[in-house]
Amino acid sequence: MKIIRVRDIQGIIYFAAEKEDGSALRIEGDIFGDYEVTEDRLEVAKLLAPVVPSVFLCAGLNYRKHAEESGAKIPDYPVLFMKLPGTVQNPGDPIVLPRYLRSDEVDYEGELAVVMAKPCKNVSRAAALDYVLGYTCANDVSARDWQIRRSGGQWCRSKSFDTFAPLGPRIVTFDEIPDPNSLQIKTLLNGEVVQDCNTNDMIFDVSALIEFLSASTTIPAGAVILTGTPHGVGFARKPQLWMKPGDRVVVEIEKIGVLSNSVVEEAAAI
Repeated sequence: MKIIRVRDIQGIIYFAAEKEDGSALRIEGDIFGDYEVTEDRLEVAKLLAPVVPSVFLCAGLNYRKHAEESGAKIPDYPVLFMKLPGTVQNPGDPIVLPRYLRSDEVDYEGELAVVMAKPCKNVSRAAALDYVLGYTCANDVSARDWQIRRSGGQWCRSKSFDTFAPLGPRIVTFDEIPDPNSLQIKTLLNGEVVQDCNTNDMIFDVSALIEFLSASTTIPAGAVILTGTPHGVGFARKPQLWMKPGDRVVVEIEKIGVLSNSVVEEAAAI
């Protein structure tokens, strides 16, 4: 099933099942609990991010070729960082380049996002996918100047500016993607392919990430796990490639769809 989150023409927000003809059937109940798809067709005014995460758990340096282009050694354990919930952005809405706390080195990172269906703790790798609701596209937008030179060694500031986590356009449930580590993933900047890889290049696959993240730690329902980005990011290019106002960045993942966002500049202080 394909799950979307929408605002209808009356301004009410619903989860809905997206049908092949593009129609949206209202979901009744809790998508992280008991729910059913009704026959009630919604008049969609706006497509929203398909989930507002209870928490963002993010893996860094999780593609072999990306670690190589970054000059980093292959990690022995998953590299974990977090993003604030306010980073979420809807499909089609703009990524805002920070100007109050200025960054001039804002980078794209196309990623596979995992949406967790129910709480889990100390989950084995073999059982990990049983806790997954589904998958969506993500862009882990990163301010590299704040990540590399001004961070004190941590990444959360650079990853947590408002709008720095576009998600969507839909959650494709686990039954339609039995193997999340065999998906083609691309990022395009202004129509040019800048990342083109397969999720089979992950160092720690989705099941291994869930096993690690849940160890002695409860992952709540509604958590979103960002699984890392492939090679081709802007900071590793020569010359380096940063997003600028007027750009459009697209993340496309096989079997899931296309997430597209424009890029704008934050309004100047008055």
